[in-house]
Amino acid sequence: MEVTRAGSRPSMEGSSDWFIVAVRVDPLFNPHVPERVQGAGVTFEAGARTAWHTHPLGQTLIVTSGLSRVQRWGGPIEQVRPGDVIWFAPGEKHWHGASPETAMRHFAINGVVDWLEHVTGEQYG
Repeated sequence: MEVTRAGSRPSMEGSSDWFIVAVRVDPLFNPHVPERVQGAGVTFEAGARTAWHTHPLGQTLIVTSGLSRVQRWGGPIEQVRPGDVIWFAPGEKHWHGASPETAMRHFAINGVVDWLEHVTGEQYG
C-alpha cells in the first residue's frame, strides 16, 4: 500500500505548448508497473483550454467545479458541469477547458498524451 499525502506533490503551471490561458496541474498519481494511467487535478482559469490532443488509452474527466466546455473533433462543443463524467475513446481527437466566464476544475485520468495544434479562438467559440 502507498499513501500519497495531500500537498506532498507540488502544483505546476500548465505549459503554453499544451494550454491556452492559465492552467494549474496538481499531480495525484503516476503509473506503477504494470499500470499505464496517471491522474491529476487540473484547474482552468476562465477562457483557458487545452490544445487538441489524443490519448492512446482514452481519457476520463470528472468535473468537480465551475463550468466546462469539451469537444471532440467534428462534434459540437458541449457544456459540462460539476458531477459530469466525460470519456474520450482511445485516439479520439478532442480538447477541454473552462467556459469564457467561469473557471473550472476537473480530475483527469489518462495515460500518454499526444499533443496537437492549439484550439483557435474561432473553434473555442
